[in-house]
Amino acid sequence: MPLSEEAKERLRDVVELQPTKNAELLDRWDLDSGSEVHRYLESELKDYYFRDENSLIRATAEASELVGVDPSDEVIRVPELQVRITEVVAGPDEDPESVVSVLHKLHDAGIDAEVDEVRSGLRSLQDKGIVEVVRQTVPTFRLALPREDLAVDSLD
Repeated sequence: MPLSEEAKERLRDVVELQPTKNAELLDRWDLDSGSEVHRYLESELKDYYFRDENSLIRATAEASELVGVDPSDEVIRVPELQVRITEVVAGPDEDPESVVSVLHKLHDAGIDAEVDEVRSGLRSLQDKGIVEVVRQTVPTFRLALPREDLAVDSLD
């Protein structure tokens, strides 16, 4: 069965954004829930996508041919916020930074974003191999002795 123009455009989104998640397609397609995205994929694009071992949505080779997009080209297509994140996040030779640090850099650049959007964007960019997570242990502190056993005075 031939695809409608809407279905072809949405299939193009799947090809261009792969690997992607329901949430990215939800935003792109202006739907109300991830369930709606799933229903659309299953009802309209079932033969043209699959989920990889990480449950990310990927297009079949036939889908790429159908919409005329070569998935092996060097351009990685992501939503606008993710483009902006790549412009401000620390480079590969710089110290890694927190989600909040990236959020502040975005705000400094005049980009309005919420912390959850930035976190999600960074995770999506990680899924695409654009950013990496560098695990660091953040020091945390607590008293080493019971409070009643301490005698602490101010120098002032």
